[in-house]
Amino acid sequence: MIRQTQRLVLRMPEERDLDFVAALFARPELVAHRPDPTPDSPTESARRLARDRAHWRLNGFGRWAIETDDRLIGFGGVTVSTEFDGLNLSYHLHPDYWGSGYATELVREALAFACHDLQAKRVVGLVRPVNVASRRVLEKCGFGFEREIMLHGAPTHLLSYRITAADADEPV
Repeated sequence: MIRQTQRLVLRMPEERDLDFVAALFARPELVAHRPDPTPDSPTESARRLARDRAHWRLNGFGRWAIETDDRLIGFGGVTVSTEFDGLNLSYHLHPDYWGSGYATELVREALAFACHDLQAKRVVGLVRPVNVASRRVLEKCGFGFEREIMLHGAPTHLLSYRITAADADEPV
């Protein structure tokens, strides 16, 4: 399943993406806001990709591989949440593509997909308080702060987007 936005191609992750995943999650600036900011090992990155691919097999959707201009730039989308009511939105873009509006474009497409294709009622985003840029992206896309929680031993802001009848009426 491939989706497209104005600038992005969103596709199911593939085994050929492993080298990119390993390089992406080895970057200190990408993992800086995690409770343990240690970059992932190649083995951890392989497990991450395997989890994303397994989610697709089990649910028929999941985090997309994000491409622009035929270049892989990150991963993101919605997944089934086992801890919270609603779908979980997450994304990780290569730092070279931060600040270019790609995250906002991805989040908007993920919300459209959640609403129109999955008929979801709620999407949550989990953001560490120090990750101001990610919170700004979610708020720009209509997410609101719900509460602070402890996740993996660290304070985390839970933001949510409630899908309304008006959302369902908007064209994709």
